Amino acid sequence: MGRKKKRPAARLDPVRKRLLRLLEAKGSNLLTASVAMGRNDAYLQQFIYRGTPKVLAEDDREILAEHLGCRPELLKHGRSFRLSTNATRPSPPDDAYAAPVGYSAVPEADLREEPDAEEPLNGELRVTGDAWMFADSFIRHRLRADPGDLWMVEVDGDSMEPLLSSGDHIMIDVSRTVPAPPGIFVIWDGIALVAKRIEHVPHSEPPRVVLKSLNPEYDSYERPAEEIRVVGRAVWCSRKL
Repeated sequence: MGRKKKRPAARLDPVRKRLLRLLEAKGSNLLTASVAMGRNDAYLQQFIYRGTPKVLAEDDREILAEHLGCRPELLKHGRSFRLSTNATRPSPPDDAYAAPVGYSAVPEADLREEPDAEEPLNGELRVTGDAWMFADSFIRHRLRADPGDLWMVEVDGDSMEPLLSSGDHIMIDVSRTVPAPPGIFVIWDGIALVAKRIEHVPHSEPPRVVLKSLNPEYDSYERPAEEIRVVGRAVWCSRKL
């Protein structure tokens, strides 16, 4: 009797990898979830391993998210920033993205460059595997934000002291990239993701902005607005006392 050929490991995109993790955390499987969506038994099996369909339709994402107890945005392709699933620490027993009813999970970005990484860090946000839980009412009414646009980022360095210190965590809204009004933004400076205060230079043509470090030991500088890659605006801060 011949040996059964082992199926080669597929190179899955982040959404498909996340779906498999969520199914495991829920105690569900591809067949059960397919039936819960009102689809045929093999629907999600084909989606994961054959790429059919290429992306989930909005209605399918919402029904599947309800089955999994997660946000529909986590099953959506084509977000502005890639979500890498290479966690740098063990995942908690329950999946980090499965939030209780009335709460949303905000992923924490991994800003550390791994020397053997297949893709170098180039300004895109990649998840650590951890997430912060926030009440939906706080996000929508106090922050006036969409949960799917939020990330947590750890501050590294002293350029923004005394407002932000190394080890603080800031929440950024990646849908807000225009410095009007002025504020604290996370930008890609060509080497790393850094936090700066950005102000528009009035009446400049073409538009120019000033990037400021609050620490007087660091110089401020001016750049054409089109040269600045803004990742998101800081909307909330967490600090250990």
